[in-house]
Amino acid sequence: MILGRTFSLMKNFLIVLLALPLAAAPPKIAVIGLLHSHVWSQLPNMVKGEVVTLVGVAEEHPELVAEAKKAGVADGLIFADYNKMLDEVKPDFVWAFVENNRHLEIVKACAGRKISVIFEKPLASTAKDAAAIREIAKKSGIYVMTNYQMAWWASNYTARNLADSGALGKVYRLRGVVGHGGPGSEGARNSFFFAWLTDPVKNGAGALMDFGCYNALWSLWYMGKPQTVYARVDHIQPERFPKVEDNATLVLGYKDGDGIFEGSWDLPRSFQDLEVFGRSGSLTMVNNKVEVHKSGRGATNEAVKIDPLPKERASPLAYMANAVEKHQAPEGLVGLDINVQVVEIIDAAKESIKSGKAVTLK
Repeated sequence: MILGRTFSLMKNFLIVLLALPLAAAPPKIAVIGLLHSHVWSQLPNMVKGEVVTLVGVAEEHPELVAEAKKAGVADGLIFADYNKMLDEVKPDFVWAFVENNRHLEIVKACAGRKISVIFEKPLASTAKDAAAIREIAKKSGIYVMTNYQMAWWASNYTARNLADSGALGKVYRLRGVVGHGGPGSEGARNSFFFAWLTDPVKNGAGALMDFGCYNALWSLWYMGKPQTVYARVDHIQPERFPKVEDNATLVLGYKDGDGIFEGSWDLPRSFQDLEVFGRSGSLTMVNNKVEVHKSGRGATNEAVKIDPLPKERASPLAYMANAVEKHQAPEGLVGLDINVQVVEIIDAAKESIKSGKAVTLK
């Protein structure tokens, strides 16, 4: 009797268990290239396998392959040829850590295989390549995401929501500074990155591209596409950066306002600071903190509570994995259209530097 009951319970349990939907496996990710030093902060998250399943890493330089193994990548996951890797492991998306002027090449390779792509900012080294990437992505149906560190800061969205709420009055001016003391060049992880980051063709410029893209993105996100772009650059450390500028100033002109920005490799410490001005107040975003400053004499500064982002919006891996699983194109700061416009602004800035005049955007 007892055995019969036990068997019956076990049978019912198995029926229920088999009826339950199977948990979906994490999306498969592959890495193309290890030339961008940002890979070393992201690779450990891929190796963990909590959000994605790492199925391959393509890199031909032995020094960088050795570094990948130190980071926990198994020998069997390493390929010298990324095309062979894509055909064999069939990832859902790739994260490419290559030179900016190779982004179009990577998209062409992935689009035919229906593989979505993440790039480190910017989207491309030229506006022509950026437009071509968008066209290929839309025709093939793949997603292309441009990763910015600030896209995962809750403070960034708190600041934008405040500006949109009207708490500052009409926003008419932005002032931002992004940069640090310059890229390092010691060791395998930095030396390969330094070599192409300071190349005007492979990177697309110097500090203007490296940090000007953050500034252009902020301006587009808050105020839309500017009417004019004026830029000037400095070569403060020519012995260290002989081929490219190490300090860049951007002035983006709007009908009723402007954005004034600096991107630099010459700063005494790291900055990723933004100030937003309205007619009745302003706010500053510094070090993941937001403060509101009301207008008028004697007005006090008020720290703003930062609400955390949902898990799927708090990191690039989680965001892209969610986008692929739910068939939703990345949007906002990491979206495709806005990042094409970022590179258009940088191209206009380069034209302005050559002519010494403001350039009118189409």
